[in-house]
Amino acid sequence: MDLIFLIKALQLILSLSILVVLHEFGHYIPAKLFGCRVEKFYLFIDYPFALFKKKLFGTEFGVGVLPLGGYVKISGIVDESFDTDHINDEPKEWEFRSKPAWQRLIILVGGVTVNFILGFVLYMMIMFVWGKTVITQDNLNSGFKVSEIMQEIGFNDGDKILNVDGDELSDQFDINKILFTRDISTVQVLSNDGNVRTINIPENIGTKMMESGQMLSFMPIPNLVIDSVYNGMPAQYAGLQKDDIISRINGSKILNLDDFEEGKKMNADYMDLEILRSNNRFNLTVPFDSDEKLIGVNIKSEMIKPSTLQYGFFKSISVGFDYGYWTLYDYVSQFQYVFTKAGVSQLGGFVTIGKIFPASWDWQRFWETTALLSIILAFMNLLPIPGLDGGHIVFVFYEILSGRKANDKFVEYATGVGFFLLIALFLYANGMDIVRWIS
Repeated sequence: MDLIFLIKALQLILSLSILVVLHEFGHYIPAKLFGCRVEKFYLFIDYPFALFKKKLFGTEFGVGVLPLGGYVKISGIVDESFDTDHINDEPKEWEFRSKPAWQRLIILVGGVTVNFILGFVLYMMIMFVWGKTVITQDNLNSGFKVSEIMQEIGFNDGDKILNVDGDELSDQFDINKILFTRDISTVQVLSNDGNVRTINIPENIGTKMMESGQMLSFMPIPNLVIDSVYNGMPAQYAGLQKDDIISRINGSKILNLDDFEEGKKMNADYMDLEILRSNNRFNLTVPFDSDEKLIGVNIKSEMIKPSTLQYGFFKSISVGFDYGYWTLYDYVSQFQYVFTKAGVSQLGGFVTIGKIFPASWDWQRFWETTALLSIILAFMNLLPIPGLDGGHIVFVFYEILSGRKANDKFVEYATGVGFFLLIALFLYANGMDIVRWIS
């Protein structure tokens, strides 16, 4: 078995196990507090058998053999187990259905509440322990390489983002998700020639990004870095050193090696270089040693190195909350594209989710991914689909507003339809993973 696949799979299983167990405890605890009988609490599905089970506090706790989520079985609730023997009997005091609507509502929202809280707390912890990794304007020496659709609305290669609707970005790379998920009007950029321009953003830019597949429309341009300096050559005498970053040649910003070669042609005998060394910028004049215009360096393209913003304990709380809020906002916003033609084609199952995790065990990345999945799980479970927590919540709200309970048979049939749709979506998503793997 491929080692990378194994590492990703183990991270996925551990992450989902944490999320599922805590989610189900969010249902279990209020159910027990309100006097409901909780028959089972399982990580994974115990069909056809359980790997482990033990009776504690009147509940059978166990680990199933099928790694497909988990569940709590609360007496007197019509759920995906389709245990409906109780429907024709009088409600017992220890059954879910006998409890007041407000208690049932708390039990139902308990799982998603825990997942929301977990996601936000994890982001706060991440900010405190590891800080926030960002790409600043200073990191982005050569600006962005922009996609075709962004060039069509006015962006150019080498642009840096100054502000979005007047607000500065702490992370330049955020421009990708901002354009995709948020309703913005203008973006102000700094061109590679030093001019400031304002770009008007069309309302349908997110749709264009989705349909074109250009989700990452802004990619940092790698730095041109001096890999080595030859002894006795003009570069050495001029003071160039290994790891110097070349940002301009003869006053013009360079974006790639071709720009460097073209810059040599601007002057016959020398070249003026703007150098970035240890966050200090300065200029050096380097003469050519011959008609071949050699200066005595090897140059390589090197991906930019982001900065890390560190926060104290209390600051990490506010920064983590803000990060969690925008993560949730962006996910909810992009949900509108799920059922478009382009969105459906990009659906995926466990393999797609597993790819989010790093190829080596990295606790920072692991907890970042787990926080994201926790928020996604919470939102998805709130969807008003019978079979999910959101479907049950809809029926309770109907009761609160109308003053009468939804018919148990109707709830049973609706849950069956919802469960069928969820299974179909599950099979489709994982089938898409298989298709991509084969093709």
